[in-house]
Amino acid sequence: MMLFGSLRRAFAAGVSVVAAAACLVGAGGAARAAATGPCDIYATGGTPCVAAHSTTRALYGAYNGPLYQVQRSSDNATQDIGVLGAGGVANAAAQDSFCANTNCVITVIYDQSGRNNRLTRALGGGVPGPRPDGSDNFADAKAAPITIGGQRAYGVYIPPGTGYRNNNTNGVATGDQPEGMYAVLDGTHYNGGCCFDYGNAQTNALADDIGIMETIYFGNNKVWGYGDGNGPWIMMDMEWGLFSGVNPRYNPMPSINHRFVTAIVKGEPNHWAIRGGNAQSGGLTNYFDGRRPNGYHPMKKEGAILLGIGGDNSNTARGTFYEGVMTSGYPTAATEDAVQANITAAAYAPSGDTPTQGVQIVGAQSNRCLDVTGNSTANGAQAQLWDCGSGTNQRWTQTSGKQLQVYGNKCLDAFGQGTANGTQVIIWDCNGGTNQQWNVNANGTITGVQSGKCLDANAAGTANGTKLILWSCNGGNNQRWSLRS
Repeated sequence: MMLFGSLRRAFAAGVSVVAAAACLVGAGGAARAAATGPCDIYATGGTPCVAAHSTTRALYGAYNGPLYQVQRSSDNATQDIGVLGAGGVANAAAQDSFCANTNCVITVIYDQSGRNNRLTRALGGGVPGPRPDGSDNFADAKAAPITIGGQRAYGVYIPPGTGYRNNNTNGVATGDQPEGMYAVLDGTHYNGGCCFDYGNAQTNALADDIGIMETIYFGNNKVWGYGDGNGPWIMMDMEWGLFSGVNPRYNPMPSINHRFVTAIVKGEPNHWAIRGGNAQSGGLTNYFDGRRPNGYHPMKKEGAILLGIGGDNSNTARGTFYEGVMTSGYPTAATEDAVQANITAAAYAPSGDTPTQGVQIVGAQSNRCLDVTGNSTANGAQAQLWDCGSGTNQRWTQTSGKQLQVYGNKCLDAFGQGTANGTQVIIWDCNGGTNQQWNVNANGTITGVQSGKCLDANAAGTANGTKLILWSCNGGNNQRWSLRS
């Protein structure tokens, strides 16, 4: 604290926090940015990080530990993915090697703050998850490739049904204690579902009171709060409401259209703010700074941490997370401006790589994708319709043997070698059987070589979760498909 106090006195004597950050990242560009991290800047400002999560880089200049853990489906083995060097970017090559020719999921997002506020699978709550035990799915580790500082890295790709949580944290704000947080997010991956959140949540995963949450929300949900245009917007989820300002529902706030977004919210007694900006360049915009909405003072925060879901485990949202922190204390604008300078110097950029091999198979009637339920790689997992995303469970490769292959080693399969109407379509280890061979026809149908029957959306359904079956070809749009790269 004596060191941080001396630095603050130096800043007060004429060197701003922003100028200090610029000195750290100016000569030498992104490579010099590794000399400090966002959490170093927050600590210098007197509001140290109590949680620091990232799958793309170290958030402290001295951090040299693991960022996240992956698990591969071929043998359920796990491996920690660390950084290339202290204060550096993720060692994505380690993930690529470990996950080669198989599917991988992110099982742990480690906390770099030293408080062990790591994130792992959300276990459900007021809203159950899609797994048989009511918990949520893990994120596909390969689904969100980007570059940072010119190096390959991966984000946390959250489709509906996926979420992370820690209900037993250390040092996170409770009650009406002040705190701040930021997240770097994919500005193009969102929806209006509830709720793509990151931050402070209730410990029992129930929406049983008002003011028990304080999280960043990103999306275009208009049920509780919204701004101008069609979104997306940065808002705060305080439970029983997403807020874009002091008023319920509408407050003046422009939509955001950046590829990478810096999203900031912070709160203290009867005062809170929203800030945001382009995570690739420029400064921050002040979207709101004022008193709490009626009924939200004092706050009753409980100190759990979540990612990708609402406080009661509402899990219909989508988004992609790259990095984020939570602080002790209410950060100053100058501190946040310095953090933004550090983020832009990190040089986030889209990956030039194809995220996943293969094509999407899109239903003509539903405009939804041929999907493996729950990202499962198990033999017998049901093929279904689902909103198109970038997950490997929606990427299909046509082989020379007429197979439709997913995950590199599973094939679309007519269950039990069935040929009757209603036979379930599943995935199974590729074995060369004719029940795993398909003709992709010029008229848009996909027919089984063994059965001669069409790949069919059951009962002409179009909803997420509609099962795919075999049925006699009848010309219906629920039997027509297109391939999308």
